[in-house]
Amino acid sequence: MDFFEKLGKKATETFNSAAEKTNKIAADTKLKFKINDCKSKIDDIYKDIGRIVYQNYVLDGKEDIKEEIAEHLKSISEITDQIEEMEKQRLELCDKKQCENCKNEMDKNAKFCPKCGAEQPEEEVHEAEVVEEQTDNVSEEKSEEATEENKEE
Repeated sequence: MDFFEKLGKKATETFNSAAEKTNKIAADTKLKFKINDCKSKIDDIYKDIGRIVYQNYVLDGKEDIKEEIAEHLKSISEITDQIEEMEKQRLELCDKKQCENCKNEMDKNAKFCPKCGAEQPEEEVHEAEVVEEQTDNVSEEKSEEATEENKEE
């Protein structure tokens, strides 16, 4: 029986590990599709801007076309922000980071960029604060007594 229990546990661990990796890959792929969709939208906006510039400036002779393209430029900025946020999510999901110099993807723990060689800043690691719950009244009373003694000192 012991053999079958170990075999079952190992199979469960393997399945869970594979499922976790599959979920990460699926989420990464989904984010990549969203990013590409956003980039396609930006390309369409660029085409619209070009069309507006050509029509207004060349054909109609208008020189001030800022107002007509301002909304398009605002849309590009908003979509670019969305892309940056999705890239951050994707990198975090894959345990990677981006080089601050050349924007190359690399391992999260890399100290130097493999593409440009730039030294990467150390990521700040915040240690989790351990909070202990006091479950019985005796330890609570001792804490209160210690606090009162500290106040007297």
